[in-house]
Amino acid sequence: MELLKQRILRDGQVKEGGVLKVDSFLNHQMDVTLLNEIGREFRRRFDGAAITKIVTIEASGIGIAAIAAQHFGSVPVIFAKKTRSRNLDGALYTAKVHSFTKDITYDVQLSKKFLGPQDTVLILDDFLARGQALLGLIDIVRQAGAQCAGCGIVIEKQQQGGGALVRAAGVRLESLAVIASLENGTVTFAQ
Repeated sequence: MELLKQRILRDGQVKEGGVLKVDSFLNHQMDVTLLNEIGREFRRRFDGAAITKIVTIEASGIGIAAIAAQHFGSVPVIFAKKTRSRNLDGALYTAKVHSFTKDITYDVQLSKKFLGPQDTVLILDDFLARGQALLGLIDIVRQAGAQCAGCGIVIEKQQQGGGALVRAAGVRLESLAVIASLENGTVTFAQ
């Protein structure tokens, strides 16, 4: 997606340790016009899939998923929570997810009342690095007996191998911008 790539080159910042900071437009301050185009592109790429739910993980995926949902006929968005709270009750699907950015392992949770075998799910998230968040969400979808139509990622960091893990699991993966390298503070795209 050329619009996204240009925005990454213009406003993204490469930080030490292979971190690409895009908080000025994607995952802290959100450019809603750009997110709308991202949602439109996910709809184009998953055209023909009868999506009934979009699943993401808190917090950065929520805005992306909510705007994208409008392009899928305003299907519900469910986000897996990283911490237990008083208003998360009843039976839960859970999976362990390790965050590359924060170097923390979470027990992510999603209420069983919102996802079941009747659902066809699209998983969306902002970044794909080592693939742990996606694999955890895929596990939750499978626990529910739902069908996983695939995963949509805004930015995939190819050099960290998560995309290869997800594809090896037999899951369709559509990444809008694939980064091959962040060496010397420079973003190099794979496609």
